[in-house]
Amino acid sequence: MTDKKRQLPVWQESILLVLTAMVMAVIVKTFFLQAFYIPSESMEPTMLVDDKILVQKVSYWGGDVQRGDIVVFDDPGGWLGAEDSRHATNGLQKVLEKVGLFPTGGHLIKRVIGVGGDTVACCTDGKLTVNGVKLDEPYLLDESATKDRTFEVKVRDGYLWVMGDNRGNSSDSRAHLGDPGGGQVSEKAVVGKAWFRVWPLNRAGFIHKPAAFKAINDK
Repeated sequence: MTDKKRQLPVWQESILLVLTAMVMAVIVKTFFLQAFYIPSESMEPTMLVDDKILVQKVSYWGGDVQRGDIVVFDDPGGWLGAEDSRHATNGLQKVLEKVGLFPTGGHLIKRVIGVGGDTVACCTDGKLTVNGVKLDEPYLLDESATKDRTFEVKVRDGYLWVMGDNRGNSSDSRAHLGDPGGGQVSEKAVVGKAWFRVWPLNRAGFIHKPAAFKAINDK
């Protein structure tokens, strides 16, 4: 007769299962998906305050950020306000935040308007232009708020020009034109692309890129 395999006690198996689950969660957070919440009104009406979203990272493994994507990114320096910097407040939340199971704060979320090599200008007939093509942006809360500041910028290679959908209440690239970085965000600062809204349930679903940028992408 062969000896039976020695089994771990139940309590040891339970600890092993929990540790394995946490390691897997950290791997998923690092390379695939991460939970975030919407901290401010800057992306209304597309994203509302306290919406909970999943950000996927797979699309950007090759650094292929595209116009029209809604991206979560690290603070380029001095962009974060107090409402954007909220983090988990108790021990359990902090543990869950570390493994990606509690929505993370301390980041920004905006829509990519221009990528490296693009010329973004405001405004022609009240509309943004990218490489001379006027954008029709039906996702904006108030399109007239776009033209509150005129500019023309050439986006550097490896950088992005980002703006909120709530143009009248968004501290985005326009507000940081005078910064050392000229309001441009390095692609290296991008955490991932907004992919799926998980909360509230009545608005849960995939987050799609609008058709507004198709003509530019096809040039």
